This record gives sequence, structure tokens and C-alpha cells, in this order.
Amino acid sequence: MVKVAAVVPAAGCGHRMGSDIKKQFLTLAGVPILGYVLRILEASLSVQAIVLAVGEGEEEYCRQAVVEKLGLRKIAAIVHGGKERQDSVYSGLLALAPDTDIVVIHDGVRPLLRDENLEMVIGAAMQYGAATCAVPVKDTVKLAQADSFVAETLPRDRLWLTQTPQAFRYEAILNAHRCAREANFRATDDAALVERLGMTVKLVYGNYQNIKITTPEDLVVASALLKAAQAGGDQQ
Repeated sequence: MVKVAAVVPAAGCGHRMGSDIKKQFLTLAGVPILGYVLRILEASLSVQAIVLAVGEGEEEYCRQAVVEKLGLRKIAAIVHGGKERQDSVYSGLLALAPDTDIVVIHDGVRPLLRDENLEMVIGAAMQYGAATCAVPVKDTVKLAQADSFVAETLPRDRLWLTQTPQAFRYEAILNAHRCAREANFRATDDAALVERLGMTVKLVYGNYQNIKITTPEDLVVASALLKAAQAGGDQQ
């Protein structure tokens, strides 16, 4: 049986949210944003263990306010995350059982993930070794010069917006993180770390509603999407 585990980085400060409460602990319909993420992973038939990376000193608060409150049973560890997302993911990877086969990495502030997208990215990682959810861009994308003039118009039919979850063979993503740390290389997603080592990453069609909550406007949109989903019988 393939052993699948999830790492959820949730140590961000969320300065752009403009709130005294970190965005991952803000609530949607009475449930912390992070709670929605963990409930989806908890309900997955594929994911067997979850490691959560939170800010320093927030471990016990997260355990009581989110994990215990929601009755989550798959949380294998709550670890101290790092200054940047990449550091938090690495801390989470180190806390996984050594016999883990596939690792799913999903942002702690993407609460509208759908189970079918989660299962698809896991399946693609099993087949190809690395995969990410993504959606085709809708707008025309311009590459800018340093002086903010257009350098080039990029071909829209080949451009995708990357999301999480992303999934990898455990040994591949752990090695990619270690190599990045040795070279002091920073990336905005984990897929870029394995790409750097020459590994190909499979694009899996995601969902436009799988937004990352970063600003107050995102919270409003997520709330509306959640209400619409619940009205339609889609329980998050």
C-alpha cells in the first residue's frame, strides 16, 4: 500500500490581511480557515497522516483551537515552521515517517480545495513523481522590462497559474529542499525546487475557486464561494 502524507505550511504572518489575527486562524462561517484545509485532508481516503507547520509558540494554540476543536485524528505532528514558507515545508518534511511514499503539500490558507483535485494530484505524483494543481490563465500576460514597459506578450495557451496541492515522491522533494538549502536557493513553490534538479512536474487541472486567502478581499470572495457551495449541497 502506498503511504501518503500531507504537509501543511501555516506559519505565515499575513501582513497584507491587516488583521491582528493571523489569516490562517481567521474564521469562515465560524471555522478557522486552516480548519477547512485540515478537514479536507482528514476526509481523504488517500492521506494517512498530516504534519502541520505553524509559527513559533503557536503549536499548543493550534492544537486546542483547531485540531482538538474539530476532532481531527490524522495530525501526526505540529511543528515549528520557519521564517519563510520554504522553511516551514522543510520542517514538515523532516517530521514525516521515513517510509512515506508520496507527500502532498497544501497551503494552510487555501480552504476551498476539492477532494477530486486532491486525489488527482496524488495519482499524478504516483505516476510521474511530481505534480501540481494549476489552472490556465484567463487574461493576456505581459512580460515587463525593468522600466515597466512591455518586453513581450507571452503565449496564453501555454500559461498556467500554479496552485496547491502539489505532490511528490518523498525522497525527491526532501532531496530538492536539502539541495536548495545548501545553495541558498529560494522559490515561491515546491515544484520549482524539483524542477531545478531537472525533474519534470505534471500539471493537473485544478479549480479556479481554490483561491489563496491573502487580502481582506480574498476573504470576502472565499466567504461567498463557501456559501454558494453549501447552498448547493457541497459540504466543505
